[in-house]
Amino acid sequence: MKKSAAISTSLTLFLVTSFAFACDYPKRVDVPNGESATKEDMLAGQKSVKEYVAAMEEYLACLDQEEQDALALMPDITEEDRTGRTETLTKKHNAAVEEMETVAAKFNEAVRAYKAKAE
Repeated sequence: MKKSAAISTSLTLFLVTSFAFACDYPKRVDVPNGESATKEDMLAGQKSVKEYVAAMEEYLACLDQEEQDALALMPDITEEDRTGRTETLTKKHNAAVEEMETVAAKFNEAVRAYKAKAE
């Protein structure tokens, strides 16, 4: 009986860890320098930032789905382990949101610099 429980646990851990690499973290985009960028550069930068934000939103949805799938494979998970997993997911989520906010803020700075150059 102990042997089958150990095999079951090992299989569950294998499946759970295989999910851990399913979500690809998007590559951070380069924001144009607003002081020297052309209008085309700024428009391309805007497009890149929008695509980056969309990719990050997909990443966040993937993380949530990945965690739900992993928990479904662990019906006997302890509350302590569940709490730890939730804390880890929250940290990943918050870091991704912070990264999106940083990229958006940098692009907004570039837009202000671009507009100031045009005046």
